[in-house]
Amino acid sequence: MNSSPGHTSSPLRRLLVVALLGISLAGLSGCILAAAGAGAGAMAYAGRELETTLPNDYSKVVRATQNAVQRLEFTKVSEQKDALKAVLVSRTGLDKKVEITITNSGNKTTHISIVVGLIGDKELSVAILDKIKAEL
Repeated sequence: MNSSPGHTSSPLRRLLVVALLGISLAGLSGCILAAAGAGAGAMAYAGRELETTLPNDYSKVVRATQNAVQRLEFTKVSEQKDALKAVLVSRTGLDKKVEITITNSGNKTTHISIVVGLIGDKELSVAILDKIKAEL
C-alpha cells in the first residue's frame, strides 16, 4: 500500500468518490438525453415540461401558437413578446394553467416549451404541440 502523506485510501472515501461519480454521470446522461431529444422535430418530456425545436421562423411559430390557443378555446391570461422570446399564459376550460415559452433560436429554428398545471400533463402538452404544428 502507498502510505505517502496526504494519500488516504479508506473504504469510506472510495465509497464517497464512487457515489459522487455515479450521481454526476446520472445527471450528465439526463442532459445528454434531453439534448438528443431537443433536435429539430424531436420532443422531450422531462419533469412537467414538453420541449422541442421546430424548423420554423420564430414569428411564424408565435402566430401559430396564438392561433392554436384561440382554436383550443383557452382563456388568455397574459402574453409577453419581444424579438427573442415570447411567453403565452392561458387557462383551459378546467382551469389548468398552460404556459408556452417560445424562444428564437436563429437560422429559422424556434424552441418551444409547454408546461400544463403544477405537475404537468404530458397528453395535453402533446395535444397543444400538435395543434401548434397544424397551424404552421
